[in-house]
Amino acid sequence: MAGLYELVGYADGLLQVERFQDYAPNGLQVEGRERVERLVTGVTACQAFIEAAQEAGADALLVHHGYFWRGESPVVSGMRRRRLRSLLGADLSLIAYHLPLDAHPVYGNNARLAAELDLSVEGGFGPGPDSGIAMYGSLSEPLAPGVFTDFLAERLGRAPLHVAGGGDRVYRVGWCTGAAQDYLEQAAALRLDAYISGEVSERTVHEARELGIHYFAAGHHATERYGVQALGEHLAERFGIEHRFIDIDNPV
Repeated sequence: MAGLYELVGYADGLLQVERFQDYAPNGLQVEGRERVERLVTGVTACQAFIEAAQEAGADALLVHHGYFWRGESPVVSGMRRRRLRSLLGADLSLIAYHLPLDAHPVYGNNARLAAELDLSVEGGFGPGPDSGIAMYGSLSEPLAPGVFTDFLAERLGRAPLHVAGGGDRVYRVGWCTGAAQDYLEQAAALRLDAYISGEVSERTVHEARELGIHYFAAGHHATERYGVQALGEHLAERFGIEHRFIDIDNPV
């Protein structure tokens, strides 16, 4: 069993939350019971996840997408009221890490996606030289674009959208989970064969073709399932608590 604030304080320090200017608060977002015996992790703190976590006997919920995003209305009504009522009524804590979880070199979404795809990590790029938000590296051997598409579908359980913008092989690859299609130009500047992210915009298709780089939209949810699991497993081992990951399907 772990103290809530002991667990959160450790995770805050591990992920270096102070480094990031984020779109939502990182760390504890909703305070629940003081002690944590069972931690349940998931990608997004939607209503279905809260209810599943409660049924699983959770004391605290750890997610990548939490609440209180910049620019949202602060009014507690409708969907937000229902979610908060479910958490507070069950005395459940909500802990969320956004950019810090994307960037962590061991437990982060990008690091764990690299492990899932057998990609070496050679460096990073993104909004700053040391951000670690996006990564690049290589496959063990070159693959034809169509073969790489099938490989992504097999590993992630979701067929990616492939925008054919490059040559006849994929070897050097950049990636950034979630909604990171706007780093495509930086990936092209690194002379990568392909870039993987979660989402795609209308302009991304034209950019990939004109920049000469293959683009793979592999799913926001599908690419961000791995970091929160790795962090949850680490916290469970560190504090001697139970951990369970619950995946609420999302095709986007």
